[in-house]
Amino acid sequence: MENKKLYSLKEILKFRQMALKNKKTVVFTNGCFDILHRGHVELFKKAKALGDFLVVGLNSDSSVRRIKGPKRPINGQQDRAIVLGALEYVDKIIVFSQDTPYELLKILKPDILVKGADYGGKEIIGRGFAKKTARIRLIKGKSTTKLIEKLKANLIK
Repeated sequence: MENKKLYSLKEILKFRQMALKNKKTVVFTNGCFDILHRGHVELFKKAKALGDFLVVGLNSDSSVRRIKGPKRPINGQQDRAIVLGALEYVDKIIVFSQDTPYELLKILKPDILVKGADYGGKEIIGRGFAKKTARIRLIKGKSTTKLIEKLKANLIK
């Protein structure tokens, strides 16, 4: 399945230049988005409402393993990118291999950088490259880790 929202670094930079030229606001968020759930969708919806375009930085499989451990990701990066691409709120997706999007943000320089409210303002990596940082309140109990725990508990019964 082709993903028309998945961009290379070169393509995303070309898009960013077009957005700047046309005075369009680019919002950026990132994550593993391993098992998509309501909390993710709400984050994307609120992030998209802040600007004209929402760019999602997606951790590669290798970076997810380094961050979350050897049993993750549950879904590979191609599958995760396809699912993200199906969401109306997501305009562009770029996969990055580093553990953080620091290098990507340094180049992209989004207008608004969005993270979940579980991140303190000073903890948000790359915040200095964005004109504004927004923290979105999370939905209590909605996380991939909680979902995996619930699945494990139900499978063991």
